[in-house]
Amino acid sequence: MDDKVSTILDRYDLDRGFLVSILQDIQSEYNYLPKDALKQVSHSMAISLSQVYQMATFFKAFSLKPRGRHTISVCLGTACHVRGAQNVMDNIGRRLGVSSEETTEDLKFTLSRVNCVGCCAQGPMVLIDKDYYGAVSSDKVESMLKKYG
Repeated sequence: MDDKVSTILDRYDLDRGFLVSILQDIQSEYNYLPKDALKQVSHSMAISLSQVYQMATFFKAFSLKPRGRHTISVCLGTACHVRGAQNVMDNIGRRLGVSSEETTEDLKFTLSRVNCVGCCAQGPMVLIDKDYYGAVSSDKVESMLKKYG
């Protein structure tokens, strides 16, 4: 039994109504939902493992694979797309050696695509964690990534 998961479960008194909140807290702790943690939730809360997995896979915010310390989200909505967002996405992927929805081997970055971030006039938009970058071009990618180590 993982003590961190036990602490999270205790915080919610094993109340099944808080399953999503429990999974959110586990993901915050590990940056993804480890298989052993899901098994522990299932066992401790007397919920079938398939039900726990059903919830964990229903929401896009949850990840069953380890994610990077930094999440790079490239907007590929219409306004960003027509301004070259796919080229930016491809450039970032080449530099990191990953495709969309993949994580670098060193677990530093996860690259993902989003459909709109609500800043259409500033596209192409790239978000790294909670930092917004507008009018990103392929030549800005290297300096942008250096800030994250």
